[in-house]
Amino acid sequence: MTRGSARARHIAGKAVHAAVLVFFVTFLAFPFYWMMITAFKANQDLYNVQNNPYVFNSPPTLRHLSVLFQDTQYLQWLLNTGFVGVAVVIITLLLTVPAGYALARMTGAWAQTLGVTIFLTYLVPPTILFIPFSRIIAILGLQDSVWSLILVYPSFTVPFCTWLLMGFFKAIPRDLEDAAMIDGLSRFGAFIKVVMPISVAGILTAVIFTFTLVTQEFVYGVTFITASSSYTVSVGVPTFLVRGDVYFWGSMMAACLIASVPIAIIYNFFVARFVAGFTMGAIK
Repeated sequence: MTRGSARARHIAGKAVHAAVLVFFVTFLAFPFYWMMITAFKANQDLYNVQNNPYVFNSPPTLRHLSVLFQDTQYLQWLLNTGFVGVAVVIITLLLTVPAGYALARMTGAWAQTLGVTIFLTYLVPPTILFIPFSRIIAILGLQDSVWSLILVYPSFTVPFCTWLLMGFFKAIPRDLEDAAMIDGLSRFGAFIKVVMPISVAGILTAVIFTFTLVTQEFVYGVTFITASSSYTVSVGVPTFLVRGDVYFWGSMMAACLIASVPIAIIYNFFVARFVAGFTMGAIK
């Protein structure tokens, strides 16, 4: 192979790499661009099919943001979503970290079977469970309260995160705990001082997964909550910004953009640990 052909292949490889990178960046960034441009477009520009939908054909407007913040309780919905998300994350971690660790350290085939059985409960659709859950919520007197969501949401976050952390803890060698206990630590002490620091990636994965599920859940939210002041974002936005066959697209896109950007930033900062959590959890 001549030096010139090698250089040409190198340049071609760089070009293909750049083209693939540009394609995926455009593909992933386009939804955010679409939400942003729709949120600031005037109605006459937004609904005119003759206009180029990818650019501003008229001066941008803040009218859609005004409708979102003045005609709805969007800020309250954001607070409700954040409160429910944090509470469910705490409950999920308190239940799944010890459960996942216990299942990972059990011996025998039945331990793996038990873990898979727990995961299968995650696959039960909410459309089946919301009726018995409604009865429980009524008995406890939690209707129209965000506490009803805090009570119900762990029913689908706990099974998956238990299965996820079980696989992650299995990837941690037992020898590390044995060495710690030889040095004088108890089983619990070895778990806290040795296992937990190594498990940060898996625990962070469970946190991100749980919070994301909570922010996008709709069925339970619309079933248990009827007071608008207790809505989460995923329920309040379609309820108030879709009126019959009238869609307030600008305000809806603004609401989605504001709610999704913080989660996207969190993913961006912790993407390496997030991927490590999934990949290590897949290794036995």
